[in-house]
Amino acid sequence: MHRFFQCPLAIAGQALLLLSFPLLAQVQPAPPDAETESSGQDTQQDTQRETAELGTLTVTGNVLYSDQINALRTPTPIRDVPQSLSLITADQINQRGFDSLGDIIDYTPGVNTSQGEAHRDAIVFRGVRSTADFFIDGVRDDVQYYRPLYNLEQVEILRGPNALLFGRGGTGGILNRVTKKGIVGTAFTDIRTRIDSFGGYSVWLDSNIGGNSAAAFRVNAMVEELDNHRDFFDGTRIGINPTGRLLLSDRTTLDLSYEYIDHERFIDRGIPTGADGRPVEAFENIVFGDPAENLSTLEAHLFRAALQHEFNANLKGNFSAFYGDYDKFYGNFYVSGYDEANTPDVVTLDGYVDTTERQNLILSGNLIGQFFTGSIEHTLITGAEIIDTASDQFRFNAFWDTTQDDNEIFSIARPLALRNGIGTNAFGITTINDFTSDLNDDTRVDIDVFSAYIQDEIQLNEWLDLIIGARFDRFEIDVFNVPANERRRRNDQEISPRAGLIYKPFEEISLYASYSESFLPRSGEQFANINGVNNQLDPNTFSNLEAGIKWDFARGLSLTAAIFEIEQSSPQVADNDPETLDVIDSQINGFEAQLIGQVNDRWFVSAGYSYLDGEQVDRSGDTGLRPRELPEHTFSVWNNVEITERFGVGFGLTYQDDSFINNSNTAVLPSYTRIDAAAYYQVTDRFSLQLNIENLTDELYFPNAHATHQATVGAPLNAQLTANFRL
Repeated sequence: MHRFFQCPLAIAGQALLLLSFPLLAQVQPAPPDAETESSGQDTQQDTQRETAELGTLTVTGNVLYSDQINALRTPTPIRDVPQSLSLITADQINQRGFDSLGDIIDYTPGVNTSQGEAHRDAIVFRGVRSTADFFIDGVRDDVQYYRPLYNLEQVEILRGPNALLFGRGGTGGILNRVTKKGIVGTAFTDIRTRIDSFGGYSVWLDSNIGGNSAAAFRVNAMVEELDNHRDFFDGTRIGINPTGRLLLSDRTTLDLSYEYIDHERFIDRGIPTGADGRPVEAFENIVFGDPAENLSTLEAHLFRAALQHEFNANLKGNFSAFYGDYDKFYGNFYVSGYDEANTPDVVTLDGYVDTTERQNLILSGNLIGQFFTGSIEHTLITGAEIIDTASDQFRFNAFWDTTQDDNEIFSIARPLALRNGIGTNAFGITTINDFTSDLNDDTRVDIDVFSAYIQDEIQLNEWLDLIIGARFDRFEIDVFNVPANERRRRNDQEISPRAGLIYKPFEEISLYASYSESFLPRSGEQFANINGVNNQLDPNTFSNLEAGIKWDFARGLSLTAAIFEIEQSSPQVADNDPETLDVIDSQINGFEAQLIGQVNDRWFVSAGYSYLDGEQVDRSGDTGLRPRELPEHTFSVWNNVEITERFGVGFGLTYQDDSFINNSNTAVLPSYTRIDAAAYYQVTDRFSLQLNIENLTDELYFPNAHATHQATVGAPLNAQLTANFRL
């Protein structure tokens, strides 16, 4: 058994906002942006009305009531949650000019982005990369695509493995999107229009009809035309999400939702690295792809239903049903080889097309009870989940008639001599690609999952709480490999515990220590591979040991900090004896801290820092190599300053230390600092303007990568102008 970084985690400090952004709902007055008096205050008033009638999702004192399905499923005081969780509200998303989950990640400690081959969200949670640990209203959303923000109430980012609430995966953390629901007893229509300096634009609609005392209907919709600084880039995103809320009784609420998504965008996988292992800056304006063939499309139909019922003052229950039908396609060419020292004027291109057709049916339910045993108070949650997934995946490699395989050499030029799969190679010969000749993969996957869990939040006395629980998962997968006419099955059963201890020496301070586990079956995030030895191996397991502090040390200002250790255990077939296993253990250690809240009546600040360390391990032990995409230091800060009652400004900075693109540590993403700014003006009570400026100093930087020769080129100085209307 091999380990790295065995330094004991003498834990002391965490609490990254643990729905401590619910604290924002409590701590942060309406931001001094273009929405302050209009959209921001109206949103808060709408939430208050919803709370008064339904008792769902609000902050009262320091308690987050989350009968509505989200990352935490019990009413728990903010200081009593022993794990890191950040929350970004809809108002913050609009105020900061965020267009993607990646924008949010840039300003969140402990996480950073990966390129995701330029067709999907990909997040590195505390050094663990994921393209599938995404949830919507607490329900798994694992198809690979760029998730929109137009219909969100908030975004929750939970760090550290925790299978108890989320099941398999979540090996470094999860991201949960909470959607907007109908609001009974009020009516409003908000429109957001935005244009940017690249030529892109968007329109978002949020309209609620809730005059009836027992029902509300709400529609969120978006149309976005995408553009950026790179040649050939364009795209269109359409989304519409009608929802209905029915108050079936004074104790029963039913939410119904349908969402249609239609996305199309150009795929740009970046530029190669040179002899020094760094992205070649001379290529910053060259797109190494085909203007017609580098394309991603997604069409999805998502149905959601959530039933909440209060049996009595001490017992509540909820049941949710989700069905998602996804049709995803992406095709692309990209740089697979570049030798700056010997052949600096040519690159090797590879490519493929890939299709995923997936249907997810997810049923889940929880019972939440509060009771006493003597003087000890309990909040007990018990639940179960059933998942039925069918997923068909097809992939064809590129096939060039000149080379008779998937690689071809092209001269470096702007643009490359390639369009519609036909081009002129580096030797002046016309070459034609065929995306139907070389079948790489055709798998038909069926997955059945059953889960049951229980957790007890025990208040031992006024200053000491204990949280303990466990989850059982049965994960059954059936993979039919069509070309090989081979069927493989595997059944994994895992128990994942969770425990936490919270000590509160003073009302304003809580200290905690926690332990949690998760697992990832060998079929991986996207289920396609249980071939060869993978069919014999137990899942990878992940554990998280952390401790932290949460301190509301001034009116409206909160400091949180955490130290943690994530350990991964990976069973591998022994080299010298196939009948035995080597269990390879590796660790990532780190520290996170965040300061957030109102410095005074006019100044709001959010600042975050993280430190991450780790080392790759193989059968021989420590390799001396650092895991890829693991920056040692990241830092971000955002300030809002209200100049007058109607005018405010914002200023932000995000820093990412250098990191390695590949596991061999031969390619590097250089460190960078990006400066952003904003200005807000409330024209009338119902109309506001805001200007968001990104990369104010016009720095050339490379925020992430997918492989050695696929480094993303960050956007230069650019601006967005947004107008917000309330009708």
